[in-house]
Amino acid sequence: MKNAIGAGMLPLTMLALVTLARAQQPPAPCHPNRTVRDRGDVRHLPGPLRDRLVQLAGRPHSQLPTQAYAEAHFDKPPFKPKPSQLFQYYLLDTTGFEPNPFTSLIPGVNDTAMLTATGPDCGLPTIGSVRVVLEPKPGLPTDPNDVRAFIDIFTDVAGLFVINNESGWYEGWMIHDLTVAPVNDTPRPDGHAQFGTLLQTDADALTAMGTGNNMAGNIFTTDGKAVHFPRPGDHFPDTQTNVVPIQLSMGAWNTLQQSDGHAYWEFNYTTNWIHPLYELPFTGGIPGTFEAGQVGALQSIVPGSGPNGIKNDPVLYGDNPNNKGVVQASGPRDPDKFDADDDSQREFRQRFIPSGLANEIFLDVYERLASFEPGVGDFNRRLFDAYAAEVARVDTNNDGVISAAEGDVDTASDGFADNSRLFIPATQFKRFAVTREINDGLLAPRFAPSQKAWVLSGTLVSVSPSVPASQGEDSDDR
Repeated sequence: MKNAIGAGMLPLTMLALVTLARAQQPPAPCHPNRTVRDRGDVRHLPGPLRDRLVQLAGRPHSQLPTQAYAEAHFDKPPFKPKPSQLFQYYLLDTTGFEPNPFTSLIPGVNDTAMLTATGPDCGLPTIGSVRVVLEPKPGLPTDPNDVRAFIDIFTDVAGLFVINNESGWYEGWMIHDLTVAPVNDTPRPDGHAQFGTLLQTDADALTAMGTGNNMAGNIFTTDGKAVHFPRPGDHFPDTQTNVVPIQLSMGAWNTLQQSDGHAYWEFNYTTNWIHPLYELPFTGGIPGTFEAGQVGALQSIVPGSGPNGIKNDPVLYGDNPNNKGVVQASGPRDPDKFDADDDSQREFRQRFIPSGLANEIFLDVYERLASFEPGVGDFNRRLFDAYAAEVARVDTNNDGVISAAEGDVDTASDGFADNSRLFIPATQFKRFAVTREINDGLLAPRFAPSQKAWVLSGTLVSVSPSVPASQGEDSDDR
């Protein structure tokens, strides 16, 4: 019998690799390209993530998957870079949620129109990956569960068309689903449950809902039934997820010329902030709000604590075009102006709130049925009142805004020695989505909390122990 290779045949394992490679190479006139399998920031990664990055690199692209550079180094000569540590990742595709006009061809609706996430590169499916790595900087935590840790997030996507009109963009979102809080039956002096907890009467009301899903530690569901995550069979508005998402923006980005997109974002206590939740009734993603004409009826351009809270003077809290504004060194708003030796130079007009405070607001709205506004069933009123009440506990100067100084992780508030409770660790964001956004003036995701603007999604994969995930060192070493 002749040697298999000599007979013009390949071993099965090699044949499988060749078949996969051919499957990912589009027909002419699209062009294949090389892979990154042995690149320093890729070669130690878990197999499925490494394969996805190789798959992305083998497609037509404007650039290869973003190289991850270390942002830390050893503090002794020769001061070598200290590798970033991958501790979780997400693999993204278009299959895990309700098909929509951005992801599907609908005869008579969009089959002759320019597409968004369907059909680039001669029909290859839209896929992506998200790498989440910790930077072991000197003096900072190396445990990703610690909210003071500094974390980098790399998103690489193939198959999203470039957006040209109306200031459109794609946006990544890490998603934490509200869980049922534990019981602490000692209330605050005003009868409200303590931070992060429920009274027993709250817990009793929750367990009586639906089929009893809402027990402490479970993912909360709005109907008390088993968890229903987004899935392809959903249909807005009658059949959709029953979980309550807290969506943390990864920032706005667009794709490059070859339908690939690459985004970088830093996750830490200065960025772990959520859009103002009171925008949600005005995105159109809550059933009935569009029909009621509420889309765009409220904006958060001038920061404050919402419709039932403090409203600020736009001259004092709006974006001043001068280099030096009316109050403090205001100028145009810069949420990244978080750290400074002089608090007057830190941003004081934040529109966002810390992620853990968003969680606390949702506890009031959905879970504290006895200890927060008992008997009030109107969603908007509960949301607007809860937002104003919880912001006020952290807002020391009573302007309805959580400033950079007030929201700093080391600032004391509400009887606590610091604000670490106000931030959800990266490891608790179990889902990831990419949306097709448009310049509607809102910070909340388009059509939130529905899936109608989703173009990709995926679920968290933990990596323990973590693995090296960088090569070289970032020159912008901050």
